[in-house]
Amino acid sequence: MENKQPENDRNGKMKMWFKRVGVGGLIFFTLKGIAWLFIFYFGAEMFQDCSGN
Repeated sequence: MENKQPENDRNGKMKMWFKRVGVGGLIFFTLKGIAWLFIFYFGAEMFQDCSGN
């Protein structure tokens, strides 16, 4: 017999996690990711300017 309960359980756990984190968590992690992209971009640009090319 096949048991499909783990797949449904995994989906339930993800839904529960999203409910716990909520919209505030989604906004926080999105802004955090964007901030890191800016840090890497401008950090690389800063080092490129220092090389004298």
